[in-house]
Amino acid sequence: MFQVFATCPETMNPAQVGPHASRAEALGYDGLLVPDAVHDGLLMAAMALQATQRLVVGTSVLVAFPRSPMTTAIAAWDLQQLSAGRFELGLGTQVKANIEKRYSARWDSPVPQLREYIQAIRAIFHSFQSGERLHFEGRHYSLTKLQPFFNPGPIEHPRIPIMAGAVGPAMTRMVGRVADGMITHPTNTAPEYLRQVCLPRLQAGFQKAGRNGDDFRLVLGPLTATGRDEQTVAAEWEKLRNMLGFLYSTQAYWPSLELFGWQDRGQQLLDLTRAGRWAELHTVVTDEVLEKVVPRGVYDDIAAILKARYRGLTTRLTFPLPEDPADDERAAQVIRQLRGME
Repeated sequence: MFQVFATCPETMNPAQVGPHASRAEALGYDGLLVPDAVHDGLLMAAMALQATQRLVVGTSVLVAFPRSPMTTAIAAWDLQQLSAGRFELGLGTQVKANIEKRYSARWDSPVPQLREYIQAIRAIFHSFQSGERLHFEGRHYSLTKLQPFFNPGPIEHPRIPIMAGAVGPAMTRMVGRVADGMITHPTNTAPEYLRQVCLPRLQAGFQKAGRNGDDFRLVLGPLTATGRDEQTVAAEWEKLRNMLGFLYSTQAYWPSLELFGWQDRGQQLLDLTRAGRWAELHTVVTDEVLEKVVPRGVYDDIAAILKARYRGLTTRLTFPLPEDPADDERAAQVIRQLRGME
């Protein structure tokens, strides 16, 4: 079954996310991805789950390394119980400068560290559900003590999907090896990138783990310029030009630029940020770049455009809620069309 997920603006706060989630559920979305950036992703997920009855809610993506696997596992377990099985745990590494300088946390070897993090959480979940002794020892994490008093005990839906964000080759292969799904970064959703780069790396991970990948969930989150008319779409197009300028100024997000031979643009953007010339970033992101990365079309056309780009590549796609609730019925029609995308 094809699924359509809503997203939240990264600046949305916990008081706003409940009504936002309720609206997404009413429009027919299958799920909602909440960020972990300006506000706490786990708190955002709790508020969204409490405001809904059917919607799947996932973190996209929870910054893992500043949090102990135990604290993350406890929160995920509680959210799964609270929602009767509607929570998904999406994890990510962020980038080194943020981990070390914004969170004052340790950045060592991000790929094996995130792999161990996922394995550790699964070991904790097993102990929660079974009551068996917790014993996980790795290079980065060691969890060997869980007294019965601190064990929250079994729940009705113990199988919590663990997703992960990935961009680089080793991280993508690792996610294919150990995770239940992958959440793409907005800069890496061009169909050519998915076919030529992302999917082969995931397949290598599947083979390493001896799995066929049939149950793996690839979550595509393209930045989409849409609206009721061409004027609205053009305004969204320019907003996303600015967003991509900011995103592509980070070197970790250059792989899709490299695929299309645009490495120099990433360096130009990085140089502008180092010079403090943030207002000029949009000048580097040309229409040629936008057309590769950003689907564009009015509500009447956007479902067909998205189907043409992504059919056969995924069974889960994000689509933005309208800024103006007056457009909700138009968006609901798009969601109905996309759910028949298989």
